[in-house]
Order: sequence, then C-alpha cells, then structure tokens
Amino acid sequence: MKITKICCIGAGYVGGPTMAIIAQKCPQIQVTVVDLNHERIAAWNDADVNNIPIYEPGLSEIVKESRGRNLFFSTEVDQAIEEAEMIFISVNTPTKTYGKGKGMAADLKFIELCARQIAKVSQSDKIVVEKSTLPVRTAEAIKSILDNTGNGVKFQILSNPEFLAEGTAVQDLLHPDRILIGGDTAEEGQKAIQALVEVYANWVPEDRILTTNVWSSELSKLTANAFLAQRISSINAMSELCEKTGANINEVAKAIGMDSRIGSKFLKASVGFGGSCFQKDILNLVYIAKSYGLQEVADYWEQVIIMNDHQKRRFSDKIVKTLYNTVSGKKIVFLGWAFKKDTNDTRESAAIYVADDLISENAQIAVYDPKVARKKVLADLDYLESRSAENNASSVLSFENPYEACAGAHAIAVLTEWDEFISYDWQKIYNAMQKPAFIFDGRNILDGSALGKIGFVYQAIGS
Repeated sequence: MKITKICCIGAGYVGGPTMAIIAQKCPQIQVTVVDLNHERIAAWNDADVNNIPIYEPGLSEIVKESRGRNLFFSTEVDQAIEEAEMIFISVNTPTKTYGKGKGMAADLKFIELCARQIAKVSQSDKIVVEKSTLPVRTAEAIKSILDNTGNGVKFQILSNPEFLAEGTAVQDLLHPDRILIGGDTAEEGQKAIQALVEVYANWVPEDRILTTNVWSSELSKLTANAFLAQRISSINAMSELCEKTGANINEVAKAIGMDSRIGSKFLKASVGFGGSCFQKDILNLVYIAKSYGLQEVADYWEQVIIMNDHQKRRFSDKIVKTLYNTVSGKKIVFLGWAFKKDTNDTRESAAIYVADDLISENAQIAVYDPKVARKKVLADLDYLESRSAENNASSVLSFENPYEACAGAHAIAVLTEWDEFISYDWQKIYNAMQKPAFIFDGRNILDGSALGKIGFVYQAIGS
C-alpha cells in the first residue's frame, strides 16, 4: 500500500526530528506529530523556528521548510490517529520507579496508553510502528491490545528502532548507517514492512534498509546501545589505571583505536556517559536477562552501569580532595550541563550527579551552558530528591556569560564538550579567579599545557 498520511504520537527528541525529515523527503505524505503537552506543541508551532523545543544543528531550517506544507504539530490526537494509515509510537519509556522491576525494567504505561487510544479511535486498518526503545516482545503486547478491540479493524505492528545520536540527529536521519524494520513474517506483515520501506526509500538506499522479524529488531536496538556504552565504560576503567601508573589515556586510546579490529569511535575517556538511552537500555537488558534466569549475562552488562556511576563519583571526589578536602562555601563553575554538545537534552547528564555530590559538600555551583536554562538545571536536581527545591535553588547560580560565571571561582569543571569552551580567553578567566585556580577537564577537550603556562592547576581524565 502507498502511505499518504502518517501520524506520530510523541513530539520529543525522536518523534520531532524523525517526522521533520520524513516530511521534507516525502512531500507527497502528510505528516502530523501529536502530543498532549500543549506547551511543547506550541513551541513546535512557534513563528520563530529558533524557538522549537529541541536544539539540533540544522533541525529548525528543516522544520521551517515543511511546516504548514505537509508537516503539522497538533494536540488533536484522535483526529490524527483516525486519518493516518501509518502511526508511529514515539513516547517516553523511562525506567520503572515502582513495583516489580523498579530501577531496571522499562515502564511501558505510555506505550500501552497509546495502543489503547489507537484501538479506541481507529475505524480503518492501520500499520503501527514502534519507534520508542522497547524491551523484546513488546510488539506482542501491543498487538494483543489492538487485536482485542472487537471492532474488526486490522493492525500490523512493526519495530523501527531509532539509531540517532543527539547532536548529530539530523545528519543521522539524512545519512543513516542502516534503517532497521522488523515485522511479522506472514504475508500481511511483509506488506506492512514494504510500505515502510517505500517511505524510507525516498532518500535512503535500499541496501541500507534491513528487514528482520520483529523480535530481532527490538533486541538490536538494546544491543547497539549496550555495546556503545560498554566501550565508554571500558576506556573510562582504563583511565583510572592510567592516572595511577603514569600512562596517558589519550595515547592509549589512539594506540588501540588504530587497530582495525577495534576502531577509534567511542574511546574518548570522560566523566561518564549520559543521555536518555544508554543507562535505560542497559538496565532494561539486565532486567530481561534476569527475568530469563541469565544471571551471568545480567551481571556482565550491569557492570557497565556500575563503572559509569563510579566514574562520575570519582570526578566529584577528585574535586573535593584537590581543593584541600573541602569545597564548603567555594564557587565551582560548571561549563556545560547538557549530557553532550550540540543538544539541549540533559537526561542522565553527568553534570547532574557531580553537582549533587558537590552541593552535598556545601559547594556553590555556578552553571553556564549555551543551550540549557536555569529552570531545567534546577528541575534535574530536584528530580533526585536529595534535598529541598529551595536548597537546590540557593546552591546553584546560573549565568548567560561564561566570563561572569567564572569570576571569583575557586575551580572550573568542564562537564560538556561544547566547542566554544576551547576558544575562550583563558588568561582573562584566570585573572578573575581565586588562586590557585583549578580546572578539572571532564571531557579532555582543553590544552592542559597552555593552561598550565597561564598558571592554572589543570587536571584531566586519565593522565
């Protein structure tokens, strides 16, 4: 079947950019992104496209090109569901904070609510596409809900996981390594797969579009993120050993990265990984393994998370120890709050946990991030429930100018690898700081030798 109308439920980091690219590349298809969050939809519809709720290089221009032509953002969920032939589910699947599987399993309540809404509203056959990251065999649960509506509508369920890296999401969508589509092996399932293949084939070479059964597709997403996170935790584990032995982690990473069997990607030592996917997906993998009695498999993958938590804790501990075992009343500047550069996403950012540790030591945190507002910084800290919202607010200063943020500071901690940090006038910053002036480079992006000549006490990860 030829798809002419697509609906996407969820206007977040996956749904918004993915649908914008589909709309741009498929002008013959009407794409409607729906969400119950009125504030978010209003932001997507803002007359100034620079105010859309998600920052990704190049995204605002693409939204501007297609919005109002064949790309629409709406809170009219039922109408969009009914009109669409293909419905993408792109809602949040956070880690459970209650009940069985608490702290590990994916919370699928939003997925189930979507399925029930689709079942309730639909009057014609639909292809339902899982875009959210989901545990294996979720499609089975969705299909069970949809097939038991009793209204005679037929549904096909596809798994189409996203492999986007925030900060490069637009390029990842325009030039993907692969598009993965999993579906039923029966004839109707294969027809549904082909319908989605034809959408992507408008700009993706067909040899990059892989089709599998639905279970393989669901598990491939979790596995990909687990392998990438594992590489980060592996190099971070070696960074601690480098600090003890006098080796340099950057030199070690370069040496092993030149081995074609290993490769150079994801071998950058840092304060730890963040983002919405890695930790959540690995915990999900751990829970699935445990549910099948595979304790050794679960233990193996859980160690990736343990190492990442250790790296963040180690970084905050180093700041306290270096500042003469006390940061009480001292101003510590955080350059960066987003979990990585070129995004305003802060989910699971290392900065949150390092700040939480230092606030517990009575430090005064001053934050500068080019894309993250104070409101978000405080919301991230409040979510941890380590202390009252009032205490967090009084412990965190926010600045829109990095030089003002650094004035009078005892130390600077680089938590995000924003390119602009490299080109600052570091002599000017040094002159305005307390002495000795410390820099803790949690992303290994600054020139430690040059900073040392200025007078900074510079400490990097893994050296």
